[in-house]
Formats: sequence, C-alpha cells, structure tokens
Amino acid sequence: MRNFIDLWDITPEEGWELLQSAESFKRGQESQKYLEGKHIGLIFTKPSTRTRVSFEVAISSLGGHPVFMMENSLQISRGEDIKDTARTLSRYLDCVVIRTDSHEKLKEFALHSSVPVVNALTDMSHPCQILSDIFTLYEVFGEEITSIKIAYVGDGNNVCNTWLVGAGLFGLKLFVATPEGYEPSSYYYQAGEDLCRITGGSIYLTPNPVEAVKDAHVVYTDVWVSMNQERDEEKIKVLRSYQVNKELLSYARPDVKVMHCLPARKGEEITEEVFEAFADFIFTQAENRLHTQKALLKFLLTQR
Repeated sequence: MRNFIDLWDITPEEGWELLQSAESFKRGQESQKYLEGKHIGLIFTKPSTRTRVSFEVAISSLGGHPVFMMENSLQISRGEDIKDTARTLSRYLDCVVIRTDSHEKLKEFALHSSVPVVNALTDMSHPCQILSDIFTLYEVFGEEITSIKIAYVGDGNNVCNTWLVGAGLFGLKLFVATPEGYEPSSYYYQAGEDLCRITGGSIYLTPNPVEAVKDAHVVYTDVWVSMNQERDEEKIKVLRSYQVNKELLSYARPDVKVMHCLPARKGEEITEEVFEAFADFIFTQAENRLHTQKALLKFLLTQR
C-alpha cells in the first residue's frame, strides 16, 4: 500500500511515469475503468473548487464512486479520535483523499489507515497541485523541462514548499523569491536539496524578485493569504514588491509562461492585466489537475 502525503512519497522514476500516464489520459489513450467497484472517500475541511471537482470527475471517469464528506459533518468534528475515524473509514473505502488545514492531522490519519491516503492540500504541502503543474510544463517543454528556469515569487507557503520538493524530484532549476520572514519551510527546502543531489536539479533562494525572474521561462505565483490564515496587512505590505506585474515580467524571457494555482486575488499577487494575458495557460494548468489525478489514482490503486 502506498500513500501520497508529500511528493517524496514517489521516486523520480515514478514521477516521470506519472507525467507520461497523465499525458495518455489527456489524449484519450486510456479508457480502462481502473477504479471499477472502488469507493474513494473525499474528506474536506475547507471549501474547494478545483480539487474537489477534479477528484470527483477523475474517480467517476475511472469507474469508481466518490464519497464526499465535509469534516464538520463527521464525528471527528465532535471530538472522535482521528485514528478511530481512520480505522473506521478503512473498513468502508478503498482510498481516502483529504484536504485539511493540518499536515499533522493528515499524517496521523494516514498512520492508522489501512487504505491509501492522498494529500489534497494541507497547511504545509500541496503535492497534487505541483505534480499537475509540472505536467503542465512537461506538455510545453517535454524533457527539456530540466533545462528551463522556473521562478516562484511571493509567499513561502505550502505551494512554495512543494515546489522545492518538485524541483528536486524532477531535476528542475528553481529560483524562489520570498521576503525575509516569509521564506519556505527549511524542512521542505532540505528535502528538495537532498533530491537535487540525486537528480541534478538546483534550488536557489533569494529575497530579490528581479533576480529570480531574470531570464525565467516560467514565473509562478500564489495568493499571499492562504486559506487557513488570517489576513495580515503588514504581510501584504511586505509582499507588494513581489507582485507579478508587467514591470516584473519585463525581466523574464519574452516568451515567458505565467502560472497561478488559483484562486487568484487579482491586484495583490498578480495584476488583472497579467492574469488575463496568460489566462489560457493558467486554466490549462487548472484542467490538468484532472488528468494527473487520474494517473495518480491509477498508480496508487492498481499496484500489485
């Protein structure tokens, strides 16, 4: 049995296989009902658009049955032990996909689950998102993805943490620009560095957004206030110079691609002008959640 809690739960070789599998699903070359007769639980703490719908459609398309549960509708919200919920649901379901505000809660659930557990977002990590984003770049650059410059600009949040691991896993060249005091997790940075030694990737951290974006093929950003955080006007003020706007993009390559994992708060981390200029690519990025999650579910639930 395999879980998918962080990107390091798969090997670099498996990562490339998942990209190729996602490509096959997107091209319509895969039609087998890999999840026929299987019931996949979806436990969500917070509202969701892309994650919920892409997983429900992926599960149904593969012949499975999604069982959606808001956490506040379960006994866990009234104090039931996480381990008891995990042991109970393991008797009913074939896999559990969890989107929650606590990475530690997710790890505890996985520890006591006897079926695969998938991280659909926590406060520390968003592996399904970054796997999909790397697939989106793979569609454009192919295996040359390892030679392009990718810049992440903004808050050192769960998405940023996972990009560090993704760069290591796939051997990518990643430049991360975050303000002092808002850097990504040192734990995820070290995990990314360890993987880079195996794959030949590189990670460079800087407080200077221009340095990160200079000659970049790809510029990536995310909201400055994550879903489980209170709005902090001081933080917003510090991050204003990290906005992805026309001026910042003037330092990147003329054919730069801009990515955003959505939802976007236009006027903060990205201007409306830039968002709309790259909207087609951003929504292709959103679409690809469906295809990579099909590949991931097939991988986790058809292993012998």
